[in-house]
Amino acid sequence: MAAAKPSSKITETQITEPAKISKAEQKPLRVNSGRSYPVGATVHKHGVNFALFSANAEKVELCLFDASGKNEIQRIELPEFTDEVWHGSVEGLPEGALYGYRVYGPFAPHEGHRFNPHKLLLDPYAKQLAGDFIASNTHYAFDEHCPESDLTLDIRDNAAYLPKCVAIKPLSLCESHPQVRHRDTIIYEMHVKGFTKQRPDVPVELQGTFAGLAQPEVCQYLRDLGITSVELLPVHSFLDEAFVREKGLSNYWGYNSLNFFVPQPSYCHSGEISEFKNMVETFHQAGIEVILDVVYNHTAEGNELGPTLSFKGIDNASYYRLCPEDKRFYVNHSGCGNTLNIAHPRVLQLVTDSLRYWVEIMGIDGFRFDLAPVLGRGEHHFCANNHFFSTLKQDPVLAKVKLIAEPWDIGEGGYQLGRFPNQWMELNDRFRDTCRRFWRGDEGMASDFAARIHGSSDIFEPRTQGVSSRRPSASVNFITSHDGFTLHDLVSFEKQQNHANGEQNKDGHHSNFSSNFGVEGETDNEIINQLRQQQKCNLLTTLFISQGTPMLLAGDEMANSQQGNNNAYCQDNEISWLDWHNSEAQAEKEFVKRLIHLRKEHPLLNRTHYQHGKRVSKKTGLPDISWLNCRGQLMQESDWHNNSIKCVSMLLADTESEVLPAVDTVFGEYCQLGQPKDDALLIIFNAHQSDINYALPDLDGYWQILLNTAEPLGVFNEIKSENITKTCITAAAHSCVVLSFSESKQTNKIRINQLISVSNEDRE
Repeated sequence: MAAAKPSSKITETQITEPAKISKAEQKPLRVNSGRSYPVGATVHKHGVNFALFSANAEKVELCLFDASGKNEIQRIELPEFTDEVWHGSVEGLPEGALYGYRVYGPFAPHEGHRFNPHKLLLDPYAKQLAGDFIASNTHYAFDEHCPESDLTLDIRDNAAYLPKCVAIKPLSLCESHPQVRHRDTIIYEMHVKGFTKQRPDVPVELQGTFAGLAQPEVCQYLRDLGITSVELLPVHSFLDEAFVREKGLSNYWGYNSLNFFVPQPSYCHSGEISEFKNMVETFHQAGIEVILDVVYNHTAEGNELGPTLSFKGIDNASYYRLCPEDKRFYVNHSGCGNTLNIAHPRVLQLVTDSLRYWVEIMGIDGFRFDLAPVLGRGEHHFCANNHFFSTLKQDPVLAKVKLIAEPWDIGEGGYQLGRFPNQWMELNDRFRDTCRRFWRGDEGMASDFAARIHGSSDIFEPRTQGVSSRRPSASVNFITSHDGFTLHDLVSFEKQQNHANGEQNKDGHHSNFSSNFGVEGETDNEIINQLRQQQKCNLLTTLFISQGTPMLLAGDEMANSQQGNNNAYCQDNEISWLDWHNSEAQAEKEFVKRLIHLRKEHPLLNRTHYQHGKRVSKKTGLPDISWLNCRGQLMQESDWHNNSIKCVSMLLADTESEVLPAVDTVFGEYCQLGQPKDDALLIIFNAHQSDINYALPDLDGYWQILLNTAEPLGVFNEIKSENITKTCITAAAHSCVVLSFSESKQTNKIRINQLISVSNEDRE
């Protein structure tokens, strides 16, 4: 057995003879060779088949435990090794058996091997875990007290502190998928626990769980709001990092995966994984998709000084990317200590098997990939034709679901916005930053702001032989996300207030592009509060009238605050949990609800393809898109380069001749109301500190104000029927105005009556 230089206290006997097992409750079990596929524990009519990939192991032992999970009752050597998979079938072993593995092989860190049979290991393919993870130094495969640290072998057994894998029969296939079109998608980013932990209409015992999210009141809330797709922060089983535990905190966000198949046990009120599936099916019945935020870039095992819990002890050299010059150390593109070696075919198989499991069995409709460039890296650089992307594209299951990239990591060339494959969507942080800066009043933002609300065609519309290869829906637009200020805090704080994180307020984003408008934090100043409210409306309006896919952070529709904390990853408490008793919540919720309905009612706000002013309406003579200055004239090159300009308008014209079916604003479904589309829409954005008299385009017809953020929230909630015939409109300071144009006054009245009818039905 090859090994690194052991410490003087480590003997060969100690290396090869891990902890003794209890003889009590041992039952004779017959073991045969079984099958090498599928990998994992497969329950069959005669027992359970076990299969574990490890290319570099010398022996694998299956460890069985009693019902309590505390006593190891039997240890069985897997008898066969086929295509780098150790396997065996244990006859007579019942469903529900608790197990783990001990894997033998060289302990040679400089060569990338960290085998230690004294450490019980979790099956990477386990579908359920029993028992809690207990923090213990025994999880470290090395002697942390030795000067040579990770180069020495630790002989303590960790089984008492590790959850046990459960051999279960697979759940039935999920047949229900809403299949919301990309262009119709409205994403709502939420945390499983934080959304319901303080929600009063969820039973106390279910708050913070999958079962809590499945309550009818929750689904009805999201449906009424107009959400089509919820995006859940990580639900793969995860652990708290040691440095977080030492501060008495916890990993609230969950970006520290332990297993890629098991739903986080603390979110399961029943203790059964079917609870997660039932939640998904409940959302599906309401017509709402479920998207998972997944972390396949790293695991909870950290760097060379991290614990050995699964992958590291099974086959470290295969599962992780190691530094070629010294394989003792890990490539760290994730910033979390290690990087999963997705280039290895068996690791790629693990990830794709996991993705298919969540789609086929659990019913998931899409994935948001954390630090997605990691998955597209070869030896060093990112490539959109990487084997991972190619595998997903040709996979009959995964090719049909939504794929969303967080398009950056911390490696070389880590920022890859706009460079993912055509079928992917991407989180557009340039939209976030530009919109924040424009509405804050920064100079020189008009041109970039126009590009962002146009759907960022400069980023997402590469052209091959003059043909566009991507559509506006590729851009996932957001103003806020879990990672940063909430919307309320964005207009209330200029600096992060992360003192509760225990990092001297040095963590989190420092470039927030926020403004407190004169007072840091909460204030009784009505003028400031009114301006803050108006700015929130401006940002929300920009989000929902922009081309692309809008993503709303849960709580932003109800003035949720994290008290200025812009990095609440470790705050599993009232800082992060949504406050459902906020007095401002109802008015803001209604505003967001109307915004979403506005987007659904007006197809010009949600086009299938990018518009570049080349198609002209036969009805109005207007191009499909044009940009106007405050004089109602086309923006000139000099206007775009004038840094003092903080006002711009976007004119969208209907260039289609047919009348499309209307969209039901309550349910987001197509219905035959015979509603004509707008002839044109004009959206005025005024980020100046003063009012502007804005000249309306010289058109023969009628204008109707659909929205004016300068008016109180309640005004927008009431639908108006008057038409505007004047040639000029006042755009108040710090405001956004949305107007609809129709050549026919009668046509406009038809639309208004339909809106009033739908609104009344909604109220009932």
